[in-house]
Amino acid sequence: MNALAATNRNFKRAARLLGLDSKLEQSLLIPFREIKVECTIPKDDGTLASFVGFRVQHDNARGPMKGGIRYHPEVDPDEVNALAQLMTWKTAVANIPYGGAKGGIGCSPSDLSISELERLTRVFTQKIHDLIGIHTDVPAPDMGTNPQTMAWILDEYSKFHGYSPAVVTGKPIDLGGSLGRDAATGRGALFATEALLNEQGKSIAGQHFVIQGFGNVGSWAAKLIHEQGGKVVAVSDITGAIKNEKGIDIESLFKHVKETRGVKGFHDAHPIDANSILVEDCDVLIPAALGGVINKDNANEIKAKYIIEAANHPTDPEADEILSKKGVTILPDIYANSGGVTVSYFEWVQNIQGFMWDEKKVNDELKTYMTRGFKDVKEMCKTHNCDLRMGAFTLGVNRVARATVLRGWEA
Repeated sequence: MNALAATNRNFKRAARLLGLDSKLEQSLLIPFREIKVECTIPKDDGTLASFVGFRVQHDNARGPMKGGIRYHPEVDPDEVNALAQLMTWKTAVANIPYGGAKGGIGCSPSDLSISELERLTRVFTQKIHDLIGIHTDVPAPDMGTNPQTMAWILDEYSKFHGYSPAVVTGKPIDLGGSLGRDAATGRGALFATEALLNEQGKSIAGQHFVIQGFGNVGSWAAKLIHEQGGKVVAVSDITGAIKNEKGIDIESLFKHVKETRGVKGFHDAHPIDANSILVEDCDVLIPAALGGVINKDNANEIKAKYIIEAANHPTDPEADEILSKKGVTILPDIYANSGGVTVSYFEWVQNIQGFMWDEKKVNDELKTYMTRGFKDVKEMCKTHNCDLRMGAFTLGVNRVARATVLRGWEA
């Protein structure tokens, strides 16, 4: 099931639990605006290359739309629509004053030089600059993009609108980025895991973790879990997968990855089949890579007791049903990985106020938001007698529906 079909299915289940009016339900599902632009640039060899860029602005009932921009060959309208919708519910679950958006360019960043990536980013910004803005739509980094990409967007946007640091988040610190932003999604996943385990009388310490994906999110989650006494026994990235039943030395792994650009070949662990990473024996599984990796074909083989969705849409609905019957507890993406957008909100607030926070304040505020978010999700689970995914979806959809009606929507 593709990401859009799965997201729509979860939304419709939540709408039924909430008893939403059918017209309101349809209104919440339809994106506010879809943008598709052609981005033609001169390559370094003098030839021209064209790429298609997308921006889907899903909903602005609760505030400016918010969402990342990804550079990836498989970027397409369905994926961007699904991720934009997920951002609408995610910002509502986090209870920050944003709506949802998502963007992307169908390209392979590794095939482009730095100068080509800069030209592509600037052309894309030129095409959408009048449709984004501090109080309209605030982009951020995603797969294949980074703080440097945001710096180029900020600079290009500012040529049209004056210096506007709050137009993007996830910027370099020197341009108004927030301390703690790099670690935010991974740290938020840690706080989410703590909240779930604490509720069941457990802690991070002593639990065995498997992490799929050792990019920004997965690596920070691994580092912070390791510091809390958790044992990370297996990790994977695009280069391969490794395992050490006694626990991987994450600090040494960080050094190895910095030197070799991948986990493959790490001396203190043995290689395993990357396709088996999700079914390795552990207490907590953290998918922190691509969407749709947990599906009906592998769900029965998963041995974890808990799944923390640090990636966007890692679990298909069919797999959800299988795992639920097995008694696996899933902490859904629209709550579990909301740390990134929450600290993006803190960055936006700091930019607007012109007053920067120290890192301790950022991390303390993030813990407050993540802890409160878990309690809010659990309340909805009790109210609607549902699992955590539907608890999060009913929470997010209900908040957006209420804002929509209060602003004057009429059936």
